Amino acid sequence: MKDVLILGSTGSIGEQAIDVVGRSADLRIAGLSAGSSWERLLAQADSTGAGTVALADPSAAADARASGWAGTVLAGEEGIRELIARTEPDLVLNAIVGSAGLGPTIAALSDGIELALANKESLVVGGELVMALAEASGARIIPVDSEHSALHQLVRSEPPGVVERLVLTASGGPFRGRTDLGGVSREEALAHPTWDMGGKITIDSATLMNKGLELIEAHHLFTVPYERIDVVVHPQSLIHSLITLVDGAMLAHLGHPDMRVPIAYALHGPDRIELPVEPLDLAAVGELTFEEPDTDAFPCLRLAREAGVAGGMAPCVLNAANEVAVGAFLAGAIGFTGIPVVVERVLEATPAPAATHFADLFECDSEARRRAAEELQQLTPAANGGAA
Repeated sequence: MKDVLILGSTGSIGEQAIDVVGRSADLRIAGLSAGSSWERLLAQADSTGAGTVALADPSAAADARASGWAGTVLAGEEGIRELIARTEPDLVLNAIVGSAGLGPTIAALSDGIELALANKESLVVGGELVMALAEASGARIIPVDSEHSALHQLVRSEPPGVVERLVLTASGGPFRGRTDLGGVSREEALAHPTWDMGGKITIDSATLMNKGLELIEAHHLFTVPYERIDVVVHPQSLIHSLITLVDGAMLAHLGHPDMRVPIAYALHGPDRIELPVEPLDLAAVGELTFEEPDTDAFPCLRLAREAGVAGGMAPCVLNAANEVAVGAFLAGAIGFTGIPVVVERVLEATPAPAATHFADLFECDSEARRRAAEELQQLTPAANGGAA
């Protein structure tokens, strides 16, 4: 029996992970965490038998305790770290959104706990240090993102030195093919054509920043230089990633876009379990199409690649500025095209030397957020897509 701790359990990945665990006689939920959705979290705990939970929002934790729930409720970022220590899981699934997931990643790996990683920001922000920590502790990192899960399965099937290139596929988001993005609304940007995700990730998909973050993540997971990692737009979202081999052959991972598949692989791999997911009917699909990403209309992908190549803490700056800018867009404070403007300006203005300790990353993150907040105040209507 494998005890699984799910962090970010009330989000899309967390909900589907609970579904996957419920279908297996070999997995058991040791604990759960969420941001502030305490009522949903306690309902999940009751349905799964988890007796200990954590809420990142201390006021939400206070409400949960006041509800009279019989289990243990831990509070704040320290509470999430305590949750890992108390439950002693065999595996931690980190599905927390944003850079807030880095701390739990450090905690799990420091304890030598296997990590199913859906929080790409852990590697975007702290790539070199996180991978070094995993190697030192002996803890495995198994990717949960559909693209990286696909790459993991494809790469592990080949001997060393055979994989020439990695190819990440992108749906293109709701604005694929458009160049007039200055006046798009929040509702339009949240209408993803393929995946049902949270607000921040959906906006990142619309700007193609999500693919840029995945590019950086792939670089660290598979130790492949950036010049050998490609991104291709594939609107059907049926090929999740591809690899090119030294003999010119290309291998692809195909399937319907259902996150339970990579989640189940991360929790059970290399074994597989039966899931209620229909196999592809290629004749019914008819055709698969591909195109180059438009980095003029969607500069976030270019900015992410440039930050990755620059190295040091540039990806940390990129991520922090993007989180601030996306939050401002979702709040109606800036226009859609203001997001890459803020990110680029913060990248240009923020020093990003190599990090020698995790504390360097947290300091850099704070500084980049401060500069991003300043840039938000200085956006002109022209730089903000015409928005006031």
